[in-house]
Amino acid sequence: MKLSEAEAFIVNELRTKLSDTLYYHSLGHVMDVTDAVVRIARAEGIRDEETLDLLRTAALFHDVGFTRTYNGHEEEGCRISKEVLPRFEYTPEQIWTICGMIRATRIPQSPQNKLEEILCDADLDYLGRHDFETIAHYLYRELKERGMVENEKAWNRIQIEFMENHQYWSRTAQRSRQPMKDEHLCRLREMVKEEA
Repeated sequence: MKLSEAEAFIVNELRTKLSDTLYYHSLGHVMDVTDAVVRIARAEGIRDEETLDLLRTAALFHDVGFTRTYNGHEEEGCRISKEVLPRFEYTPEQIWTICGMIRATRIPQSPQNKLEEILCDADLDYLGRHDFETIAHYLYRELKERGMVENEKAWNRIQIEFMENHQYWSRTAQRSRQPMKDEHLCRLREMVKEEA
């Protein structure tokens, strides 16, 4: 695996091919998830370099499908990964593992193993962080641009439903992110009550 070369390739792809209206699903989000996946993996006791490289690669490629499509971007991301990663000496087995992680991030998340759980938690790490409101606003703008949400009142209700149905999978995310996620959810419920 030539991870550094694969990373340079995908960062350039995302920088040049993602729509300017992907306020949330941006290169910044991908790099944020890439940092989170390594942090969570290490906290979960993963030390094997190949495994860490697979997680990092999956994080870097998990939203590359957005360069071609909005809906179904996970499957498109797998197609791109299968096209591109052999150039960087990834084996078919490694690419299969990476595609499993990418597919697991589709909402509702459906991880089937520890690596998939870690990427899913990294992808939605922001739900339990101090910068939640800022990042959520980026997602609101992105969805509004596409006619997928009408206004902020509707957005708050969507967020509540999403967060009520979301779960963190790893013990690390459950301990480090769930408490603040619960606080954000309480605040959103209060806002919706006040709007009624």
